[in-house]
Amino acid sequence: MCCFSKPVRSVSNTSIFCRVGPKGYQAVVYSMRLDADQDLAMILPVPVVASSPEDAVKFLDFSSYPVFFEDVEKNFPLPATFGGSFSDSPRSAPLKVNQVGSFNASFVPTVADFSRLDEGFKLSSDVWQKLPQYADYGFVVFKLRKGSAQVHPMGFAFPTRDRAHITFPTVHIHDGKVHKKADFDHSLYCQSPSAEVAMTWKESAYPASYAVKTSKASGTVRPEQHIYKKVMKGNLENEDVTVGTVAPA
Repeated sequence: MCCFSKPVRSVSNTSIFCRVGPKGYQAVVYSMRLDADQDLAMILPVPVVASSPEDAVKFLDFSSYPVFFEDVEKNFPLPATFGGSFSDSPRSAPLKVNQVGSFNASFVPTVADFSRLDEGFKLSSDVWQKLPQYADYGFVVFKLRKGSAQVHPMGFAFPTRDRAHITFPTVHIHDGKVHKKADFDHSLYCQSPSAEVAMTWKESAYPASYAVKTSKASGTVRPEQHIYKKVMKGNLENEDVTVGTVAPA
C-alpha cells in the first residue's frame, strides 16, 4: 500500500516481499522511491489476529541491508530461466514509537487508536469510513522525512488471521482521497505460494540464497526456497493483492 497521511509529489519503484512463517506471522518487507515536500507517515493496514496487543507487530531493521531488493532481483536473471510473466475514541496514552533503522514506526491496533498518534501522521476518519474492509484491521505506521529518495526497506512481521493467504498492502491513498483505480509501479515477491500462484507468477532461476544475504534479512527469507515475482504497472484496480500460500504447519 502507498497510503500516506499527507499529499506526496510521487511514489515509484515500489517493491514488496511477503512470506507466511511457521508461527502464524506474515513477514513484509517494503521499499519505494518517495518524493514529498513535508514529513509524513506511510500507513499499512494488515489483517492481524483480532484483539492483537500493542506489541503484536515485530519491527525488523533493514538499515544495514539497503540493497535487499537488488539482491532479490538477482535471482531473476535476464533472460529468465523459468516461468513467465468511524468516530474518534477519547484521547488515551500515546502509542509506542519504535526506532527501526532510519524510521520511527508504530503499530496501531484499531482504527480508533489513530487518535493516539500525532495529528500529522494519521488519515482522517472520513477516509477509513470509505474503506470498510479495514474496519477490524491493525495498522503499521512508518514516519518518513520529506525529500526525494529511495527509501531503504522497511520490515515487520504481524500475527496474521489467515495463514492460507499472503496479503500485499497495495491500496493507494496519495492525496487523502480513495480512488477506484490508481497508478501502480510495483514488483511483488513471495515464497511458498499456492500451486496457482506458482504457475502464474515468475519463478526465480535459483533458490533465494543464490543472491540474497538471508542472514541479514531478519528471518524473512527462506534460503532454500525459490522466490516468485509479479510486476504490476499502469492504472489498475485500487485494492490489496491477496494470493494463496502453502501455509506452514
